[in-house]
Amino acid sequence: MGEERPIPHDLGVQSPWRCRQLACNGYLMGNTVSDVPVYMVVNLIIQDAAEYRKYEKGFFPLLKRHGGEFVTFDDNPRTLEGSAPRQGRVIIFKFPSEDHATRWYADPDYQALSAYRRAGTSLEFLTMVQGMLPRA
Repeated sequence: MGEERPIPHDLGVQSPWRCRQLACNGYLMGNTVSDVPVYMVVNLIIQDAAEYRKYEKGFFPLLKRHGGEFVTFDDNPRTLEGSAPRQGRVIIFKFPSEDHATRWYADPDYQALSAYRRAGTSLEFLTMVQGMLPRA
């Protein structure tokens, strides 16, 4: 579970970068670590569409069960810069907290369902990215 630590008043927060550093260390102005949303960024290459469709069919109810929200997907992402352009599908979804995301991933129902994803795709990455709280 996410640790809840209020921000100490004597840290001298003076810049957005420092606020982000403090968020990474578990200190958030007026909030707690458990309030920070997380985004899941996935890149996979579909190799067996029938197996992957079995995964997709069960994915959305499990996402919803854990408070997740689907953001978008793209089968033709465009790389504007960098040396490793993405091939295949890029998917983004979010959870209200790291705890929600961790529980989703550890859910035995999700782990059973993910066997279809593993069978039907080549997974490049499944990465959790910390979100930021809205500015006051």
